[in-house]
Amino acid sequence: MTDPKDIRSVIPHHGEVLLYPGFFTVETADELMTSLLSNIPWKQEPIRIFGKEVMQPRLTCWMADKTVDYTYSGTTMKGKGWIEPADSILDLVSAVAGIRFNGALFNLYRNGQDSMGWHRDNEKELGPNPVIASVTFGQERVFRFRDYKTKKEKYEVLLTHGSLLIMKGETQHYWEHSIPKSKSINDQRINITFRQLGNFGESS
Repeated sequence: MTDPKDIRSVIPHHGEVLLYPGFFTVETADELMTSLLSNIPWKQEPIRIFGKEVMQPRLTCWMADKTVDYTYSGTTMKGKGWIEPADSILDLVSAVAGIRFNGALFNLYRNGQDSMGWHRDNEKELGPNPVIASVTFGQERVFRFRDYKTKKEKYEVLLTHGSLLIMKGETQHYWEHSIPKSKSINDQRINITFRQLGNFGESS
């Protein structure tokens, strides 16, 4: 686990983003990476952007408690329960975040040409101030933040093998994030983004 003195704050205001480098030891992260590559049913799914259907520039898998579904960019994914080693990672990350996550989006970046465009995790199912926890295995990648309205204030952090990043508070209101392409990267990265979904703010 990360030494508390090594925990880094990434953004200075309007939300909180904390980086836990070395959350998993290198040995554990290596083992989890190998297991995830073998056991997760990776797929390249289409999404809808500006009314046009395109293939996502990475492989994905949705895993969640049964009956917990997730819809984004016109794609709905069904929760069918957890498998190893995902459920063990879920327990560890939930304990640190102080919230029991009930779903996770798995992303496999095959090389530096796989990427994630600018976006906010602000779907209504995530609640008004969602806690999002993201773990990284494999190739380190740059993770960028920028002010959602002005696009001018920017910060970035390097997500390394075995690291944990937690976004919470008002982060998704004021900041968007992305993972840019990189021509120099040829290795794989697995990212697991844990969320808690519910019927927030809906009347019965």
